[in-house]
Amino acid sequence: MTSSPHASHLAQLNVATLLHPMDDPRIAPFVELLDPVNAAADGAPGFVWRLVEDGAGDATGLRPAGEDVIVNMSVWETQEALWDFAYRSGHLEALRRRREWFDRHVEAHLVLWWVPAGHRPGLDEAMDRLADLRAHGPSPRAFTFASSYTAAEAAGHPAGRPEPGGPGSAPRRAQ
Repeated sequence: MTSSPHASHLAQLNVATLLHPMDDPRIAPFVELLDPVNAAADGAPGFVWRLVEDGAGDATGLRPAGEDVIVNMSVWETQEALWDFAYRSGHLEALRRRREWFDRHVEAHLVLWWVPAGHRPGLDEAMDRLADLRAHGPSPRAFTFASSYTAAEAAGHPAGRPEPGGPGSAPRRAQ
């Protein structure tokens, strides 16, 4: 983990449902991108930490959401640093090709949340944040790039959920 002047860091979890098993030749182009994309993340400005399976270089063997679902979790100094890596680096090419390897999600597959600097979130914590986003929509506890909150807003809501209609609450959409 790199040192940082920030009191809070941004954690992210991304889940993806494989169209085929990891050892299927149709997934091989994705597997070939894992090492270079992870190396790019590790060297990116603002990168702090990423989840890896013990004895592996990535987290693709960890399956907390089901046997056909892979996860990616990392921590960044700022939301801007994560955005720049995700959408302004070589990672973008892999992102553009995701439909070749992953099923289209009908529910949230990416969740962001603030953690104290130095904290490494576990998979239970991350899956809980994703479940919160899916169940309740964006809040200072669990949000997306399109509905983000600041670290200060998250710190002001220790229970994780804003009061309905209160400051920082997101409008709810009819089901």
